[in-house]
Amino acid sequence: MFTGRPDSFPWLVADIGGTNARFALYTGGAEPEQIKVLACADYPTLEAAVRAYLADTGATVRHASIGIANPVTGDWVQMTNHHWAFSIEATRQALALDSFLVINDWAAMALALPHLPADALIKVGGGEAVPGAPCALIGPGTGLGVSALVPHAHGATPVPGEGGHVSFAPFDEREAQIWHFARARYGHVSAERLLSGPGLVLIYQALAALAGEEAEDLRAADISARALSGECPRCRETLDAFCAMLGTAAANLTLTLGARGGVYLGGGIVLRLLDYFQSSPFRARFEDKGRFSGYLAAVPVYIMTHAMPALLGATAALAAHLEEQHA
Repeated sequence: MFTGRPDSFPWLVADIGGTNARFALYTGGAEPEQIKVLACADYPTLEAAVRAYLADTGATVRHASIGIANPVTGDWVQMTNHHWAFSIEATRQALALDSFLVINDWAAMALALPHLPADALIKVGGGEAVPGAPCALIGPGTGLGVSALVPHAHGATPVPGEGGHVSFAPFDEREAQIWHFARARYGHVSAERLLSGPGLVLIYQALAALAGEEAEDLRAADISARALSGECPRCRETLDAFCAMLGTAAANLTLTLGARGGVYLGGGIVLRLLDYFQSSPFRARFEDKGRFSGYLAAVPVYIMTHAMPALLGATAALAAHLEEQHA
């Protein structure tokens, strides 16, 4: 439960991704309520989507907080994986809000960690989290989200970043060949280029080309389904490669941050692969770091199974903001 003055409720909270916008109201209970998922493509602007949600719920709000799949470096926000662009202040005024927080969606995910119930986490190997150590977050979906949560004496600070856009690092010769395939098509190959829904398709196309095969016109969901059913060996090879690459990316992030507080996996793709993922090449690759394999073997990895953790984080951010305003 997040604290707030009773007369300030309801709060509008949202998680805006490149494909879907998730809205909810927070009224002082344990979790946000009246969650609705709107397709971003159905609305010309963020403001239009907010108005549609509020009209549907009949709510009047004065305070709002959103996590968005984008860097937030000033008043102007131009989404990377969608066409929405807006001024934070102009949107606040247009919606007649007293408060309008806009933070990176994975910063919101980080803020959610202290509020996740134990049954919303599935452990994938490792030992016990080190109290007070940084936590790393990473997750593939429409793009690749990356962030961290750094504890300190007065709580914890989220570290928003754009780690999904670091250069992809091949682990072996096959991944170097996949990198060459992607490089020929796109130039710079970011981690997100391969570790995302579109990336799963790109890996499949690369592996088919390397094998001298004609790639079928498959979506990411098709590749996953065929891989898990055993119907398509190339699709299974694709999924195994994807999870191994994610293991490398997660390990690199862990070493960079010293994230002995644990690694938290989010994003829609891992959630849809739960049973397979726990026995996938992810964990073996995560620990395959030469002299630092023992270091990584001790680090626990958790899959976040909470339906919408970024909504919790957006709520936590707004609660802290309003408490500071009225301190």
